[in-house]
Amino acid sequence: MSAHVHAPTSRPHNSLASDLLSAGPMPFAAVALAGFTIGFFAWISVIVPWHLPALSELGLVVGTLGGAATTLLAWVGYARYFARRSGATFARSLRYDALTWAPFILLWLAYVLPLATTHGGARIFVICGTVFAIGKVLIAARFNQTVREVLLDFVATRAAIIVIAELAAVIIGQRAGTHVQESSHLLLNVWGRWDAVHYLDIATHGYQGTEMAFFPLFPMLIRILGRLVGNHLIAGLLISNASFFFGLLFLYKLFEHEYDRPVARRAIFYISIFPSAVFFSAVYTESLFFMLTVASFYYMRAHRWWLAGAIGFFAAMSRVEGVLLAIPFAIEWFSQRNAFKQNLISLLAGGLIPGGLFVYMAYLWVLRADPLYFSHVQSHWGRHLAPPWVSIIDAFTKIAHASQGQTVANQSLEIAFTALMIGVLAGGWKLLRPSFIAYMALSILIPMSTSSLMSMPRFALVLFPMFGILARWGDRPWVNNLILAFSLPLLGLFTVLFADWYWVA
Repeated sequence: MSAHVHAPTSRPHNSLASDLLSAGPMPFAAVALAGFTIGFFAWISVIVPWHLPALSELGLVVGTLGGAATTLLAWVGYARYFARRSGATFARSLRYDALTWAPFILLWLAYVLPLATTHGGARIFVICGTVFAIGKVLIAARFNQTVREVLLDFVATRAAIIVIAELAAVIIGQRAGTHVQESSHLLLNVWGRWDAVHYLDIATHGYQGTEMAFFPLFPMLIRILGRLVGNHLIAGLLISNASFFFGLLFLYKLFEHEYDRPVARRAIFYISIFPSAVFFSAVYTESLFFMLTVASFYYMRAHRWWLAGAIGFFAAMSRVEGVLLAIPFAIEWFSQRNAFKQNLISLLAGGLIPGGLFVYMAYLWVLRADPLYFSHVQSHWGRHLAPPWVSIIDAFTKIAHASQGQTVANQSLEIAFTALMIGVLAGGWKLLRPSFIAYMALSILIPMSTSSLMSMPRFALVLFPMFGILARWGDRPWVNNLILAFSLPLLGLFTVLFADWYWVA
C-alpha cells in the first residue's frame, strides 16, 4: 500500500473487548459466526476422519471456539493495520473488513446443496476464500490509491486478454493437428497450452522424462490447491492471476520508492501490455516468478534481509534464474552505509536464495543420480551451454536455411526481443541501481548462453528493471506512444496465436 497517506488520528489504547465491540454488534456477530463456521468445517475435515470419539468431541469444542476466537483476533489485527495504512478510523476499518469475513458463513451450503463430487465442500471453501480475498482488495482500493491503480490496470488488461483469447479459440479454432485438451470446457482449455501441459502433468502424475527441466514450486502449488478445487487447471489459473496482481503491487511500490508514482504507474502498465503478457494469465510460471523476484528486491531495498532471502529461496525453486537474486542481494547488502558495522548474520540470509536451487538438485540427485539433470535435459529442446553469440548466429542461420515462413517469423521475433532487451539496458543502465543493472544483465546473458534464443519474448516479460527504464523514458509523450504502438498490436497477435496452439515463446 502507498506510504503517501495521512496518518489516522491517534486514539487511546483500548482493551481487546472494547476493540471487538467498537464496530457494533452486527459486524462482531458476523465475524464470530464466520470463525465458528471455519472451525466447525476444519473439525469435520481434519478430526472426524480419524474416527476417535473422545478426540472428536474435544476437537469440536476446540475447533469451533478456537475458530471464532482466532478469526476475531485476525479481524482486529488487520483492522488496526488497515487503519494505519489507509487513514480510515479503526471502527470504520472494522466495519468494512467484517464484510469480507461474511462469505465463510456460506460454508453451511455444503450441507444444503446437493454436491456432485467429494470435492464439493472444498470447492465452496475455495470460493469463499476467493471472495474473501477479492473483498479485501476492493476495500483496500476504495481507500488506497496504489491498490486502486494496480487493480484497475490488472482488471482492464486481463479482461481484454481473456476476451481476445476466448474469441480466437471459438472463431478461428486451434491449429491443425492433434493437441492436448486439458479441459472439456473450451473457455478453460484455451489456457492449457504448450508448457502449461507439462506443469499440469507434473502436478497430476509427478515428474516423468524430460519434465524435470521444469522447476517444482509452481506444479507443487497447483497440486496443493488442486486438491481443494478438484481441478488442476483452475488451480493453476488462480495461482497465476493472483501472483500477477501481487507482483504488480510489489513492482508499483518498488518503483514508487526508487523513482516516483508516475514512473511506477507507467511501469505496471507497460509490463501488463507487453506483447508476451498473455503468459501472465496462463498456467505458466511467469506470474509466480515475477512476483517472487520483485518482492525479493522490494525487501532487499527495505533492508529486510531474511524476508528477501526467504522469498528468493522460493524464486529459485520456481525457475533456475531465481538463483541470480543472490548477486543483487550481495550488492545491496554491501552498499549499506557502514555495512560491516551492521549485523553480519543478516548477510547469511543471502544463502537462502541458492538454497532453493540446491533443494531441487538434491531431489534430482536422489531420483536420477544427477543433480544437474534439469540442465542436461535441456538438450531435448536443442539447448546446451555455449558463448552468447552462438545463439545469435544460430538464429540467423535458421533464417537463412528456412523453408517455411513460420520459422523465419519465429526466429526474427526472438532476435528482435533479444535486441530490445540489450538495447534498453545499453541505453538506460544509468537510470538503474547497480543491483538492478547486475540482475538485468545476468538475466539476459544466461538464456543467451544456451545456444538458442527460443522463448526470449517470454524471458523479457519478467525482466522488470527493463520496465523501470521504459517507464522513465515514457514521461516523453512520443516515447509513451511508441511503446503503446509496439506493445498493443503484438499483444493481441500473440494472444490469438497462443489461444490457437501456435508457438509464441
